[in-house]
Amino acid sequence: MSATPYNEKREKYREQAKKLVEQMTLEEKVFQTLHSAPAIDRLGIKSYNWWNEALHGVARAGVATVFPQAIGLAATFDEELLSEIGEVVSTEGRAKFNMQQKYNDTDIYKGLTFWAPNVNIFRDPRWGRGHETFGEDPYLTSRLGVSFIKAMQGDQEFMKTAACAKHFAVHSGPEDVRHSFNAIATLQDMHETYLPAFKACVQEADVESVMGAYNRLNGEPCCGSKTLLQDILRTEWKFEGHVTSDCWAIKDFHEFHHVTSSPVESVSMAMNNGCDLNCGNIFIYLKKAVEEGMVEESRLDEAVVNLLVTRMKLGLFEENGTVFDQLDYDLVDSKANTEFNKEVAKKALVLLKNENNLLPLDKSKIKTIGVIGPNANNRKALVGNYEGTASEYVTVLEGIKDYAGDDMRVFYSEGCHLHKEQISGLGEKNDRVSEVRAVCDKSDIIVACMGLDAGLEGEEGDTGNEYASGDKPNISLPGLQEKILKVICESKKPVILILLSGSALAVNFAEENIQAIMQGWYPGAQGGRAIAEVLFGEGAPEGKLPVTFYQSTKELPEFTDYSMKGRTYRYMTKEALYPFGYGLSYTDIAVTKAALDKEIIGKGSEITLTANVKNNSNAAGSEIVQIYIRCEREDAPNFSLKGFRKVHLEAGEEKEITFTLAADAFGLYDEEAYLRLYEGEYHIYAGTSQPDERSCKLTGKRPVCKTIKCMTDEVLYHPSIYE
Repeated sequence: MSATPYNEKREKYREQAKKLVEQMTLEEKVFQTLHSAPAIDRLGIKSYNWWNEALHGVARAGVATVFPQAIGLAATFDEELLSEIGEVVSTEGRAKFNMQQKYNDTDIYKGLTFWAPNVNIFRDPRWGRGHETFGEDPYLTSRLGVSFIKAMQGDQEFMKTAACAKHFAVHSGPEDVRHSFNAIATLQDMHETYLPAFKACVQEADVESVMGAYNRLNGEPCCGSKTLLQDILRTEWKFEGHVTSDCWAIKDFHEFHHVTSSPVESVSMAMNNGCDLNCGNIFIYLKKAVEEGMVEESRLDEAVVNLLVTRMKLGLFEENGTVFDQLDYDLVDSKANTEFNKEVAKKALVLLKNENNLLPLDKSKIKTIGVIGPNANNRKALVGNYEGTASEYVTVLEGIKDYAGDDMRVFYSEGCHLHKEQISGLGEKNDRVSEVRAVCDKSDIIVACMGLDAGLEGEEGDTGNEYASGDKPNISLPGLQEKILKVICESKKPVILILLSGSALAVNFAEENIQAIMQGWYPGAQGGRAIAEVLFGEGAPEGKLPVTFYQSTKELPEFTDYSMKGRTYRYMTKEALYPFGYGLSYTDIAVTKAALDKEIIGKGSEITLTANVKNNSNAAGSEIVQIYIRCEREDAPNFSLKGFRKVHLEAGEEKEITFTLAADAFGLYDEEAYLRLYEGEYHIYAGTSQPDERSCKLTGKRPVCKTIKCMTDEVLYHPSIYE
């Protein structure tokens, strides 16, 4: 538990909460475990709705700053930036809450308990909700999740807002069977890949809440799993906050998982195994469960105490209010936040290709520019899902037109529908192709805007994608997009492809035929302005891929296979189209040398790596230094990210930066969940990309490699629950 003032008062709050619970009737206790908890006037308990969202800005409750979607934030590889974003989100969250309280608005999405971040591992690019996550790597996800949570919750007398790590655990699709699906994962994969981010959120960030997942894990429904909620979360990790179910997930126990036979049995399983809060209303059956002896009333008391303690830590029982009451509504959607949002979007852009340094463009040399594609003027492709409402949305077309002003003529064609074969309902197939050719003929340079939007990838029930329930059947550009790209290429004009999507796409044709490619993700409400400025050199793309871009789904295991074998950069066997950690820039910054303070690692020791980073360009720039470790052992991961840092360098400047690598960074879990340090050699790589051959080819740079040894096999850690 962290030493924040509000956590130091946890036991005091717990005693206060117990006294309140002692005065409640059974029915009153039960209703406090619903996400829409009613008031108990005689005890001074106000009504409270626990359900609120803040994945990339305060969501679903009116105007707020809409940042790039979480996967775009992950591409920044920047812990400090995630902290700054969390600070803005929590400030706007408190300011909106103060306004809502003033007008007695206690509706859904109006509380201070935000169900974010999503720290699931994006193990398969077909998963529709992957863009809610921080990508495929457990270390990157851990570091960004911890930074975001700490900023959301704050370190003052009262908790600023309450964050929630979701969805616990081993959850990443398929969406259409999530209510009945049983994810099978080994202890090795669980502790090596699926659990580390949750563990970090609990033990380092002291996240206030954890949300269970819809699926079963090795036969147990996650929202009623003894293994997850009792053994791992409470016993092993010493979690002291509250657990919430995913929405209406508990009724799945009997309706789809068939592990119980009635609502009473389902709520009993959830409550008895540690679920405190029900997103939904099935917990009303707890009254009957207690009366029939299926749930001890003391366990229900414990759940209500956990919930009241969270509200007390937020200051919601303070008669004199809190320091956060002064946060006024004029802080929401401020000019400063809008400008910051644009800068965040710039930092999230990943430059995938830049043949002959086509980018940045020289405005003085361009008289006409063509903007083509279904995402060029698509607001939905700016924001992703779980989004707020922006007071201004700037699409790529609007950003380019605004930047061009009167100096350039901008021609535009939608090109094709995002996924259908024609735009006009009565039109023939490919009904904008002549317009595409005309725009190409008239333009000096073409910006093609392709990809996906949140109508094609997202949560089951939220998307308009009727054929995959939010997931993607493949990772190709949908509809006629690639055909339109081929028509554009036939023009022989310089072409820049902007991909707006929340996941990896197999753009093999583009890689072979288009001069410049930039991954824009869902870049937020200011995304179009950010992209336009970066295209013309007012800022540079600084992002790195938080996911692997595969060449096709043929090289992937079955979507329903939760084994990590063959998945992600750590375990894949075939060459990536664009690897995890890859991203170009307008400047040439490289790690020139590295040194270690020792060459032997053992239990209880650590190694300090010093890296020299130099800007070889005549312009200032930023780069992300990445540290990877490889254990020279059969069946070990290819490489594992174990450190990263954003570095800004002036033209010609060189800096020395250090990383501390504890023994755990070299450890690997075995099939019995022992974290082992194996005897033998380990390679440490310091560079601006992953050390795989494809990254080296694409960047023209090879990370500096250092070798250390471990002299004997040692066990670093073994969860006590398996003893």
